[in-house]
Amino acid sequence: MSEPIKNRYDFVILFDVENGNPNGDPDAGNMPRIDPETGYGLVTDVCLKRKIRNYVETLKEDEKGYRIYIKDNITLNASDAKALEANGLTPKDDLKKAKKADPDIDAKLRDYMCENYFDIRTFGAVMTTFVKGALNCGQVRGPVQLSFARSVDPIVPQEVTITRVAITTEADAEKKGTEMGRKHIVPYALYRAEGYVSANLARKTTGFSEDDLKLLWTAILNMFENDHSAARGKMAVRELIVFKHDCELGCAPAHKLFELVKAARKDGVTTPRCYDDYAVTVDEEKLPEGVTCTRMG
Repeated sequence: MSEPIKNRYDFVILFDVENGNPNGDPDAGNMPRIDPETGYGLVTDVCLKRKIRNYVETLKEDEKGYRIYIKDNITLNASDAKALEANGLTPKDDLKKAKKADPDIDAKLRDYMCENYFDIRTFGAVMTTFVKGALNCGQVRGPVQLSFARSVDPIVPQEVTITRVAITTEADAEKKGTEMGRKHIVPYALYRAEGYVSANLARKTTGFSEDDLKLLWTAILNMFENDHSAARGKMAVRELIVFKHDCELGCAPAHKLFELVKAARKDGVTTPRCYDDYAVTVDEEKLPEGVTCTRMG
């Protein structure tokens, strides 16, 4: 594992959806998430982190140092127990006694989780599935944080009626020849998410490294490529814009850097239906001293 990163980063992700549902809202019948006051579409940070985790898991396939903590079919306490086993303990042991014998055991458990799980090292985690004698794997604040994504323009979700020729039961087959269903889509929308990478937290807490950073950029650029489904339609990351500071704490506020990135409809476009209907610009002439900009994608 390489050294922890030494530079702060802020970044903007631009991704789009065509005839799909980028992030369904279970409280609204799985319709695409939307800000009811403005009509702008939303995609949660949790959804984006899930895509990143899935890509890393697919790429690394449980390679040492790149396991995924938040994943399907693996309970959290089972993963936490591995940290105990690595330190010669089990959840059934007298953990209160173990902590008295080794006051640093909490830190050892936390460090094990950070070293072995990419998503903990990146996003952090609350690892308190077992708490005995005040002993647990702890809470880790990750150096990488994402905002909700919001569409550049208001969206108009559509409900599409679909039919299925396969009938569920024999009794239903005697009465009808097709089954009816519905799916929700966004005809087209360009979304923008913003993120932050703290070198300070990487150094002090998780050890998030230069190798991890390269993997993060790769995962963001490819997070939809192995996640296609009929429900999500056609989704793609169009551009990743990264601002690199030349120091650990940064040279400028993140919001001022984000304001340099503009995505707007081209002249004459009233109803965008593809990425080429937008113009994306970065006013690099206004970059503060000590900050560089890299555009990927």
